[in-house]
Amino acid sequence: MQAVQLKSFGTTDQLYIGEYPDPSISDREVLIKVKAFALNRADLLQRQGKYPPPPGESEILGLEVAGEIIAIGEKVTNYHIGDRVFTLVGGGGYAQLVKSQENMLMHIPQQMAYHEAAGIAETFLTAWQTLVWHSRIKKDDKVLIHAGASGVGIAAIQIAKFFGARIAISASAGKHAVCRSYGAEICIDYRKESFEEVIKREWGGVDIVVDFIGEPYFNKNLNVLSVDGKMIILGLMGGIMSEINLIRLLSKRITIIGSTLRSRTEEYKAQLTADFKTNFLPSFTTGKSKVHIDSLLPWSAIKTAHDRMEANLNTGKIIMTID
Repeated sequence: MQAVQLKSFGTTDQLYIGEYPDPSISDREVLIKVKAFALNRADLLQRQGKYPPPPGESEILGLEVAGEIIAIGEKVTNYHIGDRVFTLVGGGGYAQLVKSQENMLMHIPQQMAYHEAAGIAETFLTAWQTLVWHSRIKKDDKVLIHAGASGVGIAAIQIAKFFGARIAISASAGKHAVCRSYGAEICIDYRKESFEEVIKREWGGVDIVVDFIGEPYFNKNLNVLSVDGKMIILGLMGGIMSEINLIRLLSKRITIIGSTLRSRTEEYKAQLTADFKTNFLPSFTTGKSKVHIDSLLPWSAIKTAHDRMEANLNTGKIIMTID
């Protein structure tokens, strides 16, 4: 097969498409002919040598794909050759062929194109884990989502709206209209405004903070959280070290959770997928939820795609198609 590979860790100039051995499947796995895959910020880190794949996973970049099943293991029971599916994988997504555990698969809704389905698994499962499993989101909760126009950010907006929560986001001003279209009530331009001041003025505080930034926002997040509030840290784009005023943690009974998805056990990810599939995936069929696509590019433009995400130019998902 052909796959996107690395000459060495570093810039996008290290990316190239070349021959790579086909994956072999176990008795509970399927082999998928990939039609489209999506970019995630984890891919950029792996390209730079900062985020190695978990043990046993493919060295090829890529965490979410959509395509057609072309082979199945002997113990696969719920999927068949020819099924249109999308899935979350631990690696290997930037390729013509990828293998997936059966319990990680989801059928593509009938009206949905491959390139749309390719943008669901990583972003929406991450957002579902964050808001539903970690935060126990409920109606009328006030939620602040940093990087609100990212793939996970827009997925989180839709999931928060699904539960009847009120939503504030931080993002550059040019991305606010998109966030409002999905349900954001307050949009904060992080380049010109203090999210701490805006939240305190408009709401007084929030119940949940979803953060990708880390150090520069950490104490400000503590300041805007209400009593029994929860901060879920999904990324450290702004820095990794921060001093903490422990009095605020104690007085507000704040819960802080650092979370990743890729390194979770297969059992955990399968349970998360099953929960999401039952409780939220139908909203794509009804049209209440959708993948917001920033760019749709052929996979030959993989360098351009990585450059765009690295420059924080994308609003929503960057999707690559394979002919």
